[in-house]
Amino acid sequence: MERPDDRIASVLRFAAELVAWVATPWALSRYSWLLAVLAVVVLIGLPTVFSTPGDKNQVIIPVSGLVTILLVVLQLAAAVIAAWWVWPVYAAVLVSLLVSATLVTERHRWRWLLSTDRRTR
Repeated sequence: MERPDDRIASVLRFAAELVAWVATPWALSRYSWLLAVLAVVVLIGLPTVFSTPGDKNQVIIPVSGLVTILLVVLQLAAAVIAAWWVWPVYAAVLVSLLVSATLVTERHRWRWLLSTDRRTR
């Protein structure tokens, strides 16, 4: 199975990740600056270190496609939960729509990540 063209999915995924990177520490900083820092380390650090071969150009620690998908789901969930927690309703609704669009556009990439016959272009 060839890697799908996921340019639109990548843009949406990155936008949702940015929301998670901003909103999650913002939400947690109300309770502990340490939790806020830990959130940034987890949300940015884990996907940087762990990735699926063929999905990124540089792989530090190779993991299965399922792990990559779970890391994306973690980011998306963090974006939605934190947005509803700390931002006005209209902003949280926009984030929810962004994450929904991301989930729809990620389907082909996730299918490729889960395939046993994974090839890159």
